[in-house]
Amino acid sequence: MTDDPWHTERLDLDAYLTRIGVPARPPARAALDELHEAHVRTFTFDNIDVLLDQHPGIDLDAVQDKFVRRGRGGYCFEHATLLAAALDRLGYHVERRLGRVGDPTAPRTHCVLVIHDLNDTPLLADPGFGLSLLRPLPLTDGATDDDHAGLAYQLRQVPIGDGHGWALHRWRDGDWELMHTHDELPVHPTDLQIGHHYTSTHPTSHFRHGLMLTRHGDGQHTAITHSTITVRRPGQPTEHRDIDTAELRDLLRHPAVPLTDDEEQRLLDRIAELRAASRP
Repeated sequence: MTDDPWHTERLDLDAYLTRIGVPARPPARAALDELHEAHVRTFTFDNIDVLLDQHPGIDLDAVQDKFVRRGRGGYCFEHATLLAAALDRLGYHVERRLGRVGDPTAPRTHCVLVIHDLNDTPLLADPGFGLSLLRPLPLTDGATDDDHAGLAYQLRQVPIGDGHGWALHRWRDGDWELMHTHDELPVHPTDLQIGHHYTSTHPTSHFRHGLMLTRHGDGQHTAITHSTITVRRPGQPTEHRDIDTAELRDLLRHPAVPLTDDEEQRLLDRIAELRAASRP
């Protein structure tokens, strides 16, 4: 038996490290950066299973079966669950935290990780956001990193209730745009389960109303919706354009999203419904 409520002993660490192509290394900042970047480059951020009404859940067994065995991706609760388990098994002191995306009154439906005791400053890991950090940021007010495949990020300490939290911004169009804000309240497995249930099933959840598929590629970040593609490359103008169904099918295969034939067809059928609903 274990006292760990996250059951990280269930992770097949060797299989995970093989999937992302990184060896096991002792805890260190360079090793953490390597692991974080390999994770976000290997696994897509996407809501495909939400759109297909077949989400397997976010417990570690389900996530590692989906990510490690099948090579699929998912959203923040899954990414954070998997990366936190790997970090724990590798000897890091990792804490899960919940946050709100954009609007500070939005539900607490984003999960980030904070790594303690690696150096004098805790580090923020954010593997499961559409525009994910490539590597952790120091959790200090004003910490900035402008070398994330052409994207720049900044952390700010902000008041939350009687305490404080942390707001992550990215540089966009000459100003800092708020991405999400997280607090420092303790997080338990049930908190993630409730957030996942809301995100994946509530009729007002934006994850139910459009495709979101992103990945850090070689020299670019690609974001695909059910009707558009956006490609960001360092030092170049952002490419943004509409796509049709045939191109979307090709794009689903190009990022190597390993869908079954049935899943791909059901997803394209669902996307056809979304497109029809959005027409005037």
